[in-house]
Amino acid sequence: MIGRIPVLDVRPLVDCGRRPAKAVVGETFQVSATVFREGHDAVAADVVLCDPSGRPGPWTPMRELAPGTDRWGAEVTPDSEGHWTFTVEAWSDPVTTWRAQARIKVPAGIDTDLVFAEGAELYERAASGVPKREGREAVLAAVDALRDPDRPAGARLAAALTAEVD
Repeated sequence: MIGRIPVLDVRPLVDCGRRPAKAVVGETFQVSATVFREGHDAVAADVVLCDPSGRPGPWTPMRELAPGTDRWGAEVTPDSEGHWTFTVEAWSDPVTTWRAQARIKVPAGIDTDLVFAEGAELYERAASGVPKREGREAVLAAVDALRDPDRPAGARLAAALTAEVD
């Protein structure tokens, strides 16, 4: 069944999945998949490598391999012998969707109050999931900037698009 965010053509794949792909301990290989959704909202994906005991490893963020192709990939490395598996996960990415729309609407002066209000609410919700030691304060500072009507529109947007907030 294909869901709202399809994950198709997952690779590596050997003999249509009838045989396992192989690697040696410490060999890095790429996992790729076609990931998309209907509409204009952004998606994100990661790959989870599971060790031979079935224990999931760290989530490895995937990146779009060639913009506009819907082909995503990430490199993973098994660190012991055995039968490893992997899973590709995908989801809607509201932050990336908001950023893309804000980069268009704010410079054009279109619905800026609404764009800033949506961004502030989105970032405030996101901040609740960011540990303090990993940048929560930077995200909350962006929320404050987005809600500050005394700042110029460009400065409000720039505060939400910094590397620290990423």
